[in-house]
Amino acid sequence: MADPTPAEVQRFIAQGLACEHLEVEGDGRHFFATIVSAEFEGASRVKRHQRVYQALGDRMREQIHALSMKTLTPAEWASQAGSATTHHH
Repeated sequence: MADPTPAEVQRFIAQGLACEHLEVEGDGRHFFATIVSAEFEGASRVKRHQRVYQALGDRMREQIHALSMKTLTPAEWASQAGSATTHHH
């Protein structure tokens, strides 16, 4: 079984989880995902990660050996994005 590409991992997550924003980088062994989903509202970091693993299902255990993720709600994402850019009124 070939190692998954970041695009495949991204597709797997998107299939199992409704994401506002989803970005996956990686080299086939190690992946870093930024996942923004309304489903994370009110969930702890651990619960959010479990939700992503659930979306990936068996593929996670078989193929993806290292996945680091940043899980954010749309509001957290907006405030993070907002702090990085300057707003002019």
